[in-house]
Amino acid sequence: MSDDLFENAPGSSGDYNASSIEVLEGLEPVRRRPGMYIGGTDERALHHLAAEVLDNAMDEAVAGHANRIEVVLDEGNRLTIVDNGRGIPVDEHPKFPGKSSLEVILSTLHSGGKFSGKAYATSGGLHGVGVSVVNALSSFTRIEVARDRQLYAQEFSRGVTQGPLQQLGPTPNRRGTSVSFVPDSEIFGDQRFKPQRLFKLVRSKAYLFAGVEIRWKCAASLASEEVPQEAVFQFPGGLADHLKEQIGERECVTAQFFSGKQDFPNNEAGEQMGRVEWAIAWPLWSDGSYSWYCNTVPTPDGGTHEQGLRSALTKGIRAFGELVGQKKAKEITADDIVTGSEVMLSLFIRDPHFQSQTKDRLTSPEAARLVENAVRDHFDHFLTDNMERGRALLGAVMERMDERLKRKAEREIKRKTATNAKKVRLPGKLTDCSGEGKGETELFIVEGDSAGGSAKQARDRKTQAILPIRGKILNVVSATADKIRANQEIADLNLALGCGIRKDCNPENLRYDRIVIMTDADVDGAHIATLLMSYFFQEMPEVVKRGHLFLAQPPLYRLTAGKESAYARDDAHRAELEETKFKGKKVEVSRFKGLGEMNPQQLRETTMGPETRSLIRITLPLEHEQRFAVKELVDQLMGRNPEHRFNFIQNRAGEVDRDLIDA
Repeated sequence: MSDDLFENAPGSSGDYNASSIEVLEGLEPVRRRPGMYIGGTDERALHHLAAEVLDNAMDEAVAGHANRIEVVLDEGNRLTIVDNGRGIPVDEHPKFPGKSSLEVILSTLHSGGKFSGKAYATSGGLHGVGVSVVNALSSFTRIEVARDRQLYAQEFSRGVTQGPLQQLGPTPNRRGTSVSFVPDSEIFGDQRFKPQRLFKLVRSKAYLFAGVEIRWKCAASLASEEVPQEAVFQFPGGLADHLKEQIGERECVTAQFFSGKQDFPNNEAGEQMGRVEWAIAWPLWSDGSYSWYCNTVPTPDGGTHEQGLRSALTKGIRAFGELVGQKKAKEITADDIVTGSEVMLSLFIRDPHFQSQTKDRLTSPEAARLVENAVRDHFDHFLTDNMERGRALLGAVMERMDERLKRKAEREIKRKTATNAKKVRLPGKLTDCSGEGKGETELFIVEGDSAGGSAKQARDRKTQAILPIRGKILNVVSATADKIRANQEIADLNLALGCGIRKDCNPENLRYDRIVIMTDADVDGAHIATLLMSYFFQEMPEVVKRGHLFLAQPPLYRLTAGKESAYARDDAHRAELEETKFKGKKVEVSRFKGLGEMNPQQLRETTMGPETRSLIRITLPLEHEQRFAVKELVDQLMGRNPEHRFNFIQNRAGEVDRDLIDA
C-alpha cells in the first residue's frame, strides 16, 4: 500500500506533534473541568464544596480526635468550618522540599492522609481531591491550623499560594483546623450558598455521629424562620433521634422503631472493619423516605449497603412468616417491606468505593455482606421478642404484597367498554356509567367521599362516571417508581382508565372519552388539580396530547338578590357580577366550602351539566421544543428540589399584581 495514501489523508499528523500535547499542572485540571470533580457548576455542585470540607472535619470526629465542629456562613458567600482535631500537619513534606504538608494538601491533587488507612480507619474523603478541589474553585481560601500550641496560617486564590506558611505565635487553648473559603464567581456565576440547605446538612451530620457537637452560625441578614442565626446540635441517640423527629405524631405499624448499631468483625489482620447504624419505621400512611450514608457522606442513590439492608429485612420477614405458619410469606419481596417506610442507614467502612467523586452511590461489594449479617440477627430478635409486634408488621407487609400481586394481575386486563364493564375488575370506589356510545362517556375525578356523593346524584347515569380520591394524591414528579406503583389512589385511577401508563399507554384503550378533574374552588383544590395534571403529564402524556383531559370550573360563590341568583367562579368574577348584573342591588353572598356542600341540582347546573357547565381542556404544545419546556417547568415546580420552586417564586415575585396583593 502506498505511503502517500497516508501522507495526504485528511487530519494527517502534520499539525499534531509533541507541541500539541498540553500538560495541565497543579490544580488547573480542576478549573478547566470542574464537572469531573464535583459533578458540574450548578447549585448542587456549589454545596458539594461545603460538604467536602465538612466531611474532613467529621472524619476527625469519627476517628476520635475531635468532638466539636463549628460552621459559620458570613455575608459575601464566605463559609468557615472549624474543628478541634489534630490539625493539618505543617512540617516540611519529604517529597516536596521547601513546602509544608499543609501547602501540598491544599495545592496538589491526590494528596492526603486517607489512602493508607493509618491516619483514619474510616473516612468520608478518600480520593485525595476534596479540599484541594475546594481551594482550586475558590477565589479566596484561608487555612488556620492550631497544632502543638502554635497557630499557623496560609492563604490561596484559585488554587495558587498567596504567600508562605505563616507562624502567628502561641495558642495554648486552641487546636484543630479552620478552613475559610469563598467559591469563585468565575466558576459558579452569581450563585450563593443557601442557608437552609447548609443548615440541613449540618444538622444531619450531627445525627450521624452521636459523639460530636456541631455549632451553627450565620450572619443576621441570612437568618430566617427556618434558619436560626445560631444553633447547637448534639444527638446522643443518633439516627433513632433523627427518625423520632421525622415521624412526629404519625401512627406506625409498630410502636417501637427498629433501630440499632453493630460493629463489624475484625479482618484477618486484626483491623476493625467499621460499623453500621440503622433506624426504620413503618408509618400507617406514608409515601416513605430513604436516607443512606457511608462514613457520614450522603449516598442518595443508595448502593451496596442498601442492598444488604433490603436483603436482611426480606429474609427476616420471610423467616418470621414461616415461623408463624404463613406460607404466602415466601412471596414477599424487598419492595413489599421497604416501600412506604422511613429508612435511615449509616455505614462506616474502611476504604469505601463510590460510583463517582460526588459519592452518590456506594459500590463496595463487601458492604452488602457486612450490613446484611449485622442487621439480620437484630431484625430476627425485633420480630420474635414481641410476637404481636412481629405479626403486626408481617400483616402490613402481606397487605402490600397482595396489593402488588393484584396490580400485576390488573395490568393484564385489556380494554373493555362501559357496557361490558361488569366483566372487568374495576376499583370498588368507581361508580361507572352505563352508556356505550363512543365520544359520550366521561369520568369525573372528585375529591373525597362527600363530593363524590353529591356528584353521583348530580350525574347523568348513562354517560358520566364518578371516581372519588382521598385527599392529595402522590406527587409523581418527585416520587420514585416504587412509590408510584405502591400508591393505591394511582392504582385505582390507572385501573379505571384502562389505557396503561408511560410506554404502555395507548389512548385507543381509554375507557372514557373525557377525563374531568373536578376539585374544590380553593387553594387545596387547586393543589390537588395540579398534582393530578402532573400525573397525567408524566404517566399518560398521549392522553393529554389527544385532548382527553379537562378541568371543571365549579363556582366559589352564589350571589342572590331577591329571586335572582348567579354563581361566581372566583373573587374577580364575583366583583364583576356585583358591578354588572347586581349593580345597585342588595346582594347576599354565600361561599361554598367545597363541592360536598352543593346540593346535586346546584352541582349539575353549575359544573356537570353539558348544557350549562364550563370546562377547560388541558393540552400540550405540538412542537417538540415547547413540550420540552413544559416538562422542564413541571420538573422545576413539582420536582424533588424545593430550591427550584423557591427560585421560581423569587424570580417572579415582582410580576404579581400589587393591587391583588393589597386586596
